[in-house]
Amino acid sequence: MSQLEKVKELIALREKARLGGGEKRIEAQHAKGKYTARERIAIVLDEGSFEEFDMFVEHRCTNFGMEKTKFLGDGVVTGCGTIDGRLVYIFAQDFTVIAGSLSETLAMKICKVMDMAMKVGAPCIGINDSGGARIQEGINALAGYAEIFQRNILSSGVIPQISGIFGPCAGGAVYSPALTDFNIMTEGTSYMFLTGPKVVKTVTGEDVTQEELGGASVHTTKSGVAHFSVENEDDGLSLIRHLMSFLPSNNREETPRKECTDPISRMDDLLNDIIPDNPNKAYDMYEVIGSLIDSGEFLEVHAAYAKNIIIGFARFNGQSVGIVANQPKYMAGVLDINASRKAARFVRFCDAFNIPIVTLVDVPGFLPGTAQEYGGVIVHGAKLLYAYGEATVPKVTVTLRKSYGGSHIVMSCKQLRGDINYAWPSAEIAVMGADGAVEVLYAKEIKADPDPVKQAEAYAAKKDEYNKLFCNPYNAARYGYIDDVIEPRNTRFRVIRALEQLRTKHQVNPAKKHDNLPL
Repeated sequence: MSQLEKVKELIALREKARLGGGEKRIEAQHAKGKYTARERIAIVLDEGSFEEFDMFVEHRCTNFGMEKTKFLGDGVVTGCGTIDGRLVYIFAQDFTVIAGSLSETLAMKICKVMDMAMKVGAPCIGINDSGGARIQEGINALAGYAEIFQRNILSSGVIPQISGIFGPCAGGAVYSPALTDFNIMTEGTSYMFLTGPKVVKTVTGEDVTQEELGGASVHTTKSGVAHFSVENEDDGLSLIRHLMSFLPSNNREETPRKECTDPISRMDDLLNDIIPDNPNKAYDMYEVIGSLIDSGEFLEVHAAYAKNIIIGFARFNGQSVGIVANQPKYMAGVLDINASRKAARFVRFCDAFNIPIVTLVDVPGFLPGTAQEYGGVIVHGAKLLYAYGEATVPKVTVTLRKSYGGSHIVMSCKQLRGDINYAWPSAEIAVMGADGAVEVLYAKEIKADPDPVKQAEAYAAKKDEYNKLFCNPYNAARYGYIDDVIEPRNTRFRVIRALEQLRTKHQVNPAKKHDNLPL
């Protein structure tokens, strides 16, 4: 064979590999409203930047006649490319090849790009669309999953890991996305569950559809497994690019900075009036966030899950930050099990990747009740406490209104190594609100007077006395627990100046093998 013929053979083999499972299966994939693996990679990466690895890999299984069914690439497309000029590694499961099922060699391909990502310190993106383990390979398929999971674990906190669930992801396959930092699911075409509807029916007798069991809406509103839900794959792939713009490439880098055209000294008079005079009346924390950050650009994470707390990425003077904020408009901003878990994981992610944390506080306490206590709200609340306490990144806290009891401590207080703690004049920092405090302190004294009118007067007087003593920011400021009481409309400038002050912060936790946070 001449050199020219060898080149022609190479070109033909490449064309064959790019067809995956063949044109009919590609058409079937498109008919479901789904892109192929290669199309997804082409959309998410910068044009022309993709470098593919292991295009000619084939599986080695001979069980059940599998030696007669072989495809170049074996069900996954792997390689590297760039997003906005920054290196990333990527793999995309190819459903057109044996339903994207995981074989020993398919796992080997994924592990190779994960190892490369760790070696050079670049993010790893995984696009999942697979029928699960390749049953014909038996234990080798399970071993392949375990190899991937081990790399997910070792990569955690070292490089950002992002998963796109754009098709089925069932059984053991769900653990890889669960171990990554962010999961994105498409509505109507993706699902995740450990056991499918048929097994559920057999074991429990429960009739449930795939969508009801593990669709995007379930995992973004009820379980919290997924961080984002998108209408279609185009939105999901665009979201991956947008998310990457806020993240460093690894844990040794600083967050990327973006040119800021929004004046750092911009004041918003709306903030001076946004807190209602009635402490029991709600306002929208999104308005506060939008007013403070650069150009109102906020990428919310877990938007539909535990809405009583808001988390997400934004920028102050072009610097990427993580925002954690109580939402008074939903459940009065109270902390509960789901809100604590949601915020704690986000705080730990930010800390792992050198992303400063800005916390906006308006929290009346923890949600009471047997459901919360039986569900372990103590342990889950401790997760958020632990996350803030161990974080060594710059931490700026602004208390807007309520900050009571244990929830005050949990929300990045000064004693949890909060670097700069500000408060608005409307802040109420105390063990509890006036109503509860008067009940505890003066109930017997007030009820001793048989006259209801005098009881009401005494109650009002004691409540007013308590408010003057404790339900304000100045008592905490007197002890240095609040660094300054600031005018609300000047908050943006004060936060930016605090972050600039903390740019060279260096803090190290005690040496240890690892921590033992309350899981």
